Amino acid sequence: MPVINLSAQNSLIHQFITELRDIDIQADRMRFRKNLERLGEIFAYEISKTLSYGELEVETPMGIANSKIIAVQPVLATILRAGIPMHQGLLNFYDQSDNAFVTTYRRQHKDGTFEIHMDYVSCPILDDRPLIICDPMVATGMSMTTAIEGILQHGTPSHIHIVTAIASTDGIEHLERTLPKATIWAAAIDEELTARSYIVPGLGDAGDLAYGDKNIDS
Repeated sequence: MPVINLSAQNSLIHQFITELRDIDIQADRMRFRKNLERLGEIFAYEISKTLSYGELEVETPMGIANSKIIAVQPVLATILRAGIPMHQGLLNFYDQSDNAFVTTYRRQHKDGTFEIHMDYVSCPILDDRPLIICDPMVATGMSMTTAIEGILQHGTPSHIHIVTAIASTDGIEHLERTLPKATIWAAAIDEELTARSYIVPGLGDAGDLAYGDKNIDS
């Protein structure tokens, strides 16, 4: 499984990840969402270099231009709710793509262990189409594999691209074992995972930071 860490080279990725991690900047929810959206756009561009293209003749006011277009538009998928901003970034670039959405949740046990459950999947036919699925955080990798298992009930994609802002090394190892043919795209990779499966240093709960604490009564 190829693992592509965009932080391995100097780029604007560093600025966006730094702002996403910063507890003072995190107080600005709009900026937090926008930085995730920006990462989605960067990933979209990088992934576009791996896709197949076809030839197209375009008529201009001055003649005919030989151009290239994506041969098969990818299906864009995300895990609700935290993945929405990154998904929007991908969709800004792949604006003709079909989309898939998955809801999963973590059921915690008293001994500290947990199970991942999936409630809902909405997905077009996947056969022979690239699948790009995003989630801001890949901690254990279990939510991602559960989501992909549900999505794959709708067909066999030509390739799976997994996109995340921050992944743990444990999460990457889990994905390598369960999805050996997929490609992982990460903006940063952190080494530590706590006993409760939180990434350190990470950035906290991406869903809460983007949309508000889900445990606060309105």
